[in-house]
Amino acid sequence: MTVNKQQPNSNAMKWALLLMLAFIIAILCFPVRAQLVGEMEDESKLYAESKQVNQFFRRFNGEEDEKGNRYYPGDKHYQSTRLRKKYLGVLFDESNTGIGHSIKKEFTEDVLDKPTILDFHGGNWFAEVQAIFQVNGKDQPITLYMELEKNHLGYKWVIHHVHADMLERYYTRDTSRVGRFLHPMSHELDFMNLRKVFTNSDSISQFAVKSFKPDHLSVLLYELKRGNIKFKAVESVKFHFFQASGWYFEIADFNRPGYNTGWLISNLVKLKSDAEKNLLKGYLYHDQN
Repeated sequence: MTVNKQQPNSNAMKWALLLMLAFIIAILCFPVRAQLVGEMEDESKLYAESKQVNQFFRRFNGEEDEKGNRYYPGDKHYQSTRLRKKYLGVLFDESNTGIGHSIKKEFTEDVLDKPTILDFHGGNWFAEVQAIFQVNGKDQPITLYMELEKNHLGYKWVIHHVHADMLERYYTRDTSRVGRFLHPMSHELDFMNLRKVFTNSDSISQFAVKSFKPDHLSVLLYELKRGNIKFKAVESVKFHFFQASGWYFEIADFNRPGYNTGWLISNLVKLKSDAEKNLLKGYLYHDQN
């Protein structure tokens, strides 16, 4: 008996092989494409973030492109109003609902119309550093206010103010005791009664002028030199700006997912007068100015 064998269709086999090959290529290429898309998203996020304070300056002033490439005087886009307006739209902390759209708009229009360019060496801005110091074996928060100071041909950061609640106890006026004073005729005795004043250190603050306020920076430097206070770490940093006439703003570093990250404007206040400006500075310095 003769058995007839069916010959396979060569065209069908070719199509099957081509489909299989296309399927394999798709599988191999998909993760590569996904990886490239992911890298592009990360790259875009990187471009959108003001990673350094100096970069915040450049973006506020319109002195770099989206990739961080610098613009210099003479470049077409250097400090252009269009570029600055674009950046100012993304330099605010969007999670802060206290900064409304209207005040952002007014601030943006104001700094563009004047125009206002931030000057790194121009003064009227300072850093607020929240630091931890060890005092008698316990961690204590102390706020350091830092300013740029001209130093020969360059500049350096210096401690301008200090505030800490724990330092108040050094010069707290004791009002509970009565009779702690120098008699108004003490001058006739060549102030010999000063011996009693300095015998009891707990009550010595009673003999200081009523308007005296403790200089926390002096106390901190003194106790650091004695070894009673030791620096431990920096917890956070933010910067306060008064360079824009009629305005105050604060910037802080936000490390979070998304594009609204990096150094951003975290507080914005319109100042109506120099009196308001001085009042706000006093508040920031805890009335130590």
